[in-house]
Amino acid sequence: MRWLDNGFPTLKLDIVGFLAILGEASVTANAQVSLLSLFSLLPRLLPAPQALIRTERPLTLPSSPGKVIGAHSGGIRPFVHHIAGLVHSREPLPAYHVRCERITKPDPKAHVSASLWGPIIWAELLGTAMSLALLILSIIRSDGFALLATILLSLLTSMIGFGSRWSLHLMKRKADRPVPKDNIVLCYPNGAFRIIKCNEDIARELYWHPEACNYVFNDTMYRLISLLGTITLMFGVICLGNSTVPLQIAFAAAYMILNAVYWVVAALPSRWHWDLSCYKVTPEEYEHGEANESFTQALWKAIAITQSVDWVKNGQVAPVSEGWERWVDMAGDTACREMERAAVYSTVDDDLKDAKPPIRSLPDWNPEQALTACLNPTEAERHV
Repeated sequence: MRWLDNGFPTLKLDIVGFLAILGEASVTANAQVSLLSLFSLLPRLLPAPQALIRTERPLTLPSSPGKVIGAHSGGIRPFVHHIAGLVHSREPLPAYHVRCERITKPDPKAHVSASLWGPIIWAELLGTAMSLALLILSIIRSDGFALLATILLSLLTSMIGFGSRWSLHLMKRKADRPVPKDNIVLCYPNGAFRIIKCNEDIARELYWHPEACNYVFNDTMYRLISLLGTITLMFGVICLGNSTVPLQIAFAAAYMILNAVYWVVAALPSRWHWDLSCYKVTPEEYEHGEANESFTQALWKAIAITQSVDWVKNGQVAPVSEGWERWVDMAGDTACREMERAAVYSTVDDDLKDAKPPIRSLPDWNPEQALTACLNPTEAERHV
């Protein structure tokens, strides 16, 4: 079996250059938020840096599946904006669950930003440390090609971060006119509902207007920087392929470690990379809990909480049939009749400092039986 004809010096690692361009998926997973941080300007090694050299930059952040409906305003969005999805991603809703949350902004001047010490930041600092170590090792071993490869591949990431520098803009209300109070209903594909109680300013920021990515450089300047970055990457890989075997082994180890780290970072929840502390989310509890056995029960609970069926009709949440229309109208009438019922408290001692918020009651109504009567009146009368 052949291994090495003339010992260790004959070991060929020309393929090590490919390790520098592998791992594109794990890098692009958090590319946008990583470029929002100032740490993106640090010279460092980065797996698959070509993933960040894009011909077109995104103008907004990716949306999440779901439907946003104004309970009273009639506004509809067929998706959930990225920041809103992050705010609610702490506890995803299982199928047929209904949750009510109140969102406030204690400091109106606070804003969403990249997390100062999120996981992606530590990955970038690790890349900087490896770049510095390879730089020192190249000087110690007098390897000019390895030194040049380290400089080129490290400065490439700074060049990309500089050219893709952007800031997040969330739309603010410009008019001071009063608007009626509204609830936001998030309808998810698994039949779950999330009812949001917030003011109009927060509703505009999170649900109605898309996030805007405001870049420092215009498209022409960005394309010039991308072209320079592409050339730098090619020369860096060529220099890496001509470095000595010990330095190629060091580069291979560095890129394998970085690929593993970025893969782990990409697998972490996206909200870990963002600073969303400007929003305060407080759950509001209702009797019988959040879980429901069917879509009918979940829809009824959402109607009872919002005390409106306009959003069900406008958003086409319920099936379109005469029976379902009668059921929706009946559910709305029942919810409106009970809107003045008093809340039932989970504790009777008002002096307790750690007292839980009140558990609000819901109308005593059987949605399943009512739906059966609306869909098949003859069969319902037979069982009476």
